[in-house]
Amino acid sequence: MKKVLFYCQHILGIGHLIRSMEIVRGLLQDFEVCFINGGQVIEGLQVPAGVEVVNLPAIATDSEFQALRTVDPTQDLETVLETRKDLLLQVFHRFQPDVLMVELFPFGRRRFSSELVPLLNQAKAHSTKIVCSLRDIVVTKQDRARHEEKVCKLMNRYFDLLLVHGDPQFQPLELSFSRVNDLKCDVRYTGYVVQSSDSASLDSEMPVAPDFYRPTILTSIGGGRFGHELLFCMIDAAAFLEPVIPHQIQMFTGPFFPEEKFLLLQEIATHRPNVTLQRYTPDLLSYMRWADLSISMAGYNTTMNVLTTGVRAMLLPFKGNDDQEQTLRAERLEELGIVQVIRPESLQPERFARRILAYLTKSSSSMRFDFGGVEKTAECLRAIAYQRTAVA
Repeated sequence: MKKVLFYCQHILGIGHLIRSMEIVRGLLQDFEVCFINGGQVIEGLQVPAGVEVVNLPAIATDSEFQALRTVDPTQDLETVLETRKDLLLQVFHRFQPDVLMVELFPFGRRRFSSELVPLLNQAKAHSTKIVCSLRDIVVTKQDRARHEEKVCKLMNRYFDLLLVHGDPQFQPLELSFSRVNDLKCDVRYTGYVVQSSDSASLDSEMPVAPDFYRPTILTSIGGGRFGHELLFCMIDAAAFLEPVIPHQIQMFTGPFFPEEKFLLLQEIATHRPNVTLQRYTPDLLSYMRWADLSISMAGYNTTMNVLTTGVRAMLLPFKGNDDQEQTLRAERLEELGIVQVIRPESLQPERFARRILAYLTKSSSSMRFDFGGVEKTAECLRAIAYQRTAVA
């Protein structure tokens, strides 16, 4: 079997990791896969059988993307970066991949150039095919022209293929990256990467449905490093919902939610009998199928779960570091009548409860998107690994 070395660095949320792991799941029929995780290890994350996982000394960032930090506070950042660079080169020489797949870089994660550029140089020296795995929307920078120039130089120097995990009929890459035509490598849209039914199995802790109709509201914020205001608003809104309509709120804080805030939510939840509070589930898709309404952040993976299940959804876009990615996706879906966008000013418990009640009475809307991202990614990697031309 051909070999794929897949590099993924998540530094704030877990969306990049979840999407990458879903892609890996689709590669195993045709490839031996070594997955390199540069972020914090997620307890309970479902890793497909047969995948070798190499966890580098973990690096994260603050909610405003201002500074990198080591997850282990006893370690020095510069020392860790040097150690990671050496580990990456060691893994490359041991594994000898036919394809090196790098998630996001150079469209993002350029602060990791000190470890990635040496890895890319090694791959070029060994004639390894180099592929960039990219979501549908690129985070725009303040100096956009300078940023895009750097991206083009790195892409044209190192990469053989760019895989855009999106649907150009909905969100073409040109809307967030203006120089697509300046890229010399092949550019392919794969469709959206979505969680498969096989990789989602309902949590054993899931509550049993009551004999009477009671709307279930699923509330989640991804990894849990941001979006805290949404959870606190939701748990206070429950007090206004309770006398109006029977309901059940299933709330997930995410694995990175601060412990002191989790304890505070637990204390409030003791006075909200309709609220079930948990940190994390690998089966969010199953909960979403079961829910009448999903209230969440607007990240790629959660939004794909919304679209594939057809659940009514209210989305709060993350805007830290002037990041417009989630806003662009959510507002486009709102224009199509598929979701409702939550604006920060509406996060007042009583007002928010009224919006929830109004939205529960509306019919859910749907639209056809290309959800073939996993299958088409595997097809493109087979083609480049065996020096064939991929089918468009």
